[in-house]
Amino acid sequence: MMNKNDELLKKLLVTFQIEADTHLQAMSSGLLALRKIPGGQQLADIVERIFRDAHSLKGAARAVNLTQIEAVCQSLENVFSALKDKRLPVSLPLIDLLLQTTDALGGLLTGDNSGAGAKKPRMGTLIRQLDDTLREQLSESADPAQAPQTPPTLPATMLPADLPYEPDKGMQILASTPSLASTTVRVSAMKLDAVMRQVEELLLPRLAANQRAKELSEAAAMLAAWKRQRLHIQPALRLVDRELTRDIRDSNASRRKHELPRLLKYLDAEQLHMKMLEDRLARLQWAAEQDQRILAGMTDSLRQDVKEMQLLPFSSLLDILPRLARELAREQGKSVDLVIQGGEIEIDRHILEEMKDPLIHLVRNCIDHGIEQPAARLAKGKPSHGTITLACSQKDGGTAEVLVADDGAGIDVAMIKTAAHKLGIVSAEEAKQLGELESMTLVFQSGVTTSPIITDLSGRGLGLAIVSEKVERLGGTIQVQSSPGGGTAFHLFLPLTQANFRGVLVHAGRQLFVIPSTSVERVVRIAHKEIKTVENRETILVDGQTVSLVWLSDVLELPRHVIPAEPAASINGAPAVVLGSGLARVAFLVEEILGEQEVLVKTLVRPLTRVRNVAGATVLGTGRVVPVLNAADLLKSAAKRPAGALPSVHQLSAEKHGNAKKQSILVVEDSITARTLLKNILESAGYRVNTAVDGVDGYTTLKTGAFDLVVSDVEMPRMDGFGLTAKIRADKQFAGLPVVLVTALDSRDHRERGIDAGANAYIVKSSFDQSNLLEIIQRLIGIPS
Repeated sequence: MMNKNDELLKKLLVTFQIEADTHLQAMSSGLLALRKIPGGQQLADIVERIFRDAHSLKGAARAVNLTQIEAVCQSLENVFSALKDKRLPVSLPLIDLLLQTTDALGGLLTGDNSGAGAKKPRMGTLIRQLDDTLREQLSESADPAQAPQTPPTLPATMLPADLPYEPDKGMQILASTPSLASTTVRVSAMKLDAVMRQVEELLLPRLAANQRAKELSEAAAMLAAWKRQRLHIQPALRLVDRELTRDIRDSNASRRKHELPRLLKYLDAEQLHMKMLEDRLARLQWAAEQDQRILAGMTDSLRQDVKEMQLLPFSSLLDILPRLARELAREQGKSVDLVIQGGEIEIDRHILEEMKDPLIHLVRNCIDHGIEQPAARLAKGKPSHGTITLACSQKDGGTAEVLVADDGAGIDVAMIKTAAHKLGIVSAEEAKQLGELESMTLVFQSGVTTSPIITDLSGRGLGLAIVSEKVERLGGTIQVQSSPGGGTAFHLFLPLTQANFRGVLVHAGRQLFVIPSTSVERVVRIAHKEIKTVENRETILVDGQTVSLVWLSDVLELPRHVIPAEPAASINGAPAVVLGSGLARVAFLVEEILGEQEVLVKTLVRPLTRVRNVAGATVLGTGRVVPVLNAADLLKSAAKRPAGALPSVHQLSAEKHGNAKKQSILVVEDSITARTLLKNILESAGYRVNTAVDGVDGYTTLKTGAFDLVVSDVEMPRMDGFGLTAKIRADKQFAGLPVVLVTALDSRDHRERGIDAGANAYIVKSSFDQSNLLEIIQRLIGIPS
């Protein structure tokens, strides 16, 4: 007879089997794909995905105490880690061995021991072959001065090579209840999902009904306009009737006498038919709008009911965590209390299922990286036992916040920057300039870890990357806060339900696109004078923060199309959509913003299962198929484009309006060598150039002449470049005059000071070259005529 612990284990194992099947299927598909990929980035991406699946399966197996499966995954992780780091080459024999291992794992999950028979290698034999292959390869390629860390081997008592595998108690429970998952989770969940899909499909006829009602309204408006025009000519017709009747009577023209009354009679009858048609259209319009409202109300109500059927308390996700925390802490010689709050908050079942892995990763991260050893805690004046808080609370707008916090050592920002620099994620110079919040986001990059060694628990830098990707995929966001010695807190903001998909409809590159509303921070219009150039990139200020400005059509690699601007549009500026994810924010210029509407997203199918920058497609009420963009991909694509690669709004303005005269530039520089160099460069490019020796001289020269742009040094006697820029901006006569600062002061504070003073561009002399300066000037005032 099962006790309480066995019942809980049985429940957990059912959930584990569903998850493990998914991971194993993904691993097998990835391994089969490796056979066909010769190399390059695609191969690296596949290895990364398989690596993550093995890592997640290991964590889940540990949570339900399936030590044999955990040990197998540990060995697989070692192999995939070596493949990722290119310390182990991809070969057909190795792929076959890995496939045999995943097949054997599948046998363990189903309770099938055929893997131990004569025709198939035993599990212990497979694992030892993997370990031996890896060890031999590492020994052959090792540098004696820098020998790689040898992967951990399996204890001889864990998976014997000569005996069939004997499942432990957990596997026996799992094997003895094969139908539990299908009757309590899989079948009912599939039926519920099927109903939900059908309900969502109702959105298409709802959108179509709305479009028909709109078209009827437009037809009624056209008829009303025609009727008004017809009434306007009626007096003129009567006047013609009287004049012609008098003429006919005088000339005795009998035919004209009969034809004109017939024409007038027809026109009178036409007005009656027009009135009947107008009344009928009005009735149809009213009925269509009424049907559309009823359909919308029924669809929304039905969809909400089905969503509520899928809500489960947050506590249903937590059964696995107390035991996991207890065992992990005991293995590391630590003492940990897990405090759980807000378990009654109800969240969509799909979201809870997707969040199980991330929560396991975060709790494991808190114990392994955060909580110190008891002696170390006592030395710092802390209690010997650490505390991990797992809290769920409901926020406004249908959002839940999940907090995972510990009172441990906190995150070492310097170590994060060092790890990111070693992986090539940031340069040494970029690492120095990153603020604390920006540095914290690096922990979510794949491979970034502060662990000095790789263990069976951590050190590979995958856990937090998996967490971030899962949260973003669910339409949520994640933030991390940490203080040295004070602990770390991860804030996960998730939707309570899988929200209705709303998108912003935009025109870019002469095409229609939908951008998910959840990623749109705001829609703005940008005037030319608001655009600044920082480090050869166009930027604008949003809430006091500098945000990169790019063309959406350029990021999508489509031909740019600029709609000729009306005078009012020129004053109001160009339309742009500001997208944000975490700390990343980019403003995307578009040709036109058509509005926001609810849409039904269809995922892409083979061979277009994954297209960069595209998440799927939708059908509008008009029947037109429109791509739905992937906001996370757009932010990454914009960041990867080299500085100066994106077309300029200033340059567009110059192209549209032309250059009627030769542009005049004032160069303010105290060094005669630099002044002469700048003068020669600009004059050779076709500009008219005047010079000044410092800020005071420069401002006086501005007052005595007409200039299109100022190029100024920063460090000068009497008045520096910052002071000159501020004085120019304070003078209404020069408020719109572009200013380019050229300086050797390469620091974040100086760049921000230049922006605050009102400079349009800030060029560092260490990266200064002729083409860089000319390109920026051409953006600001156009190419010289």
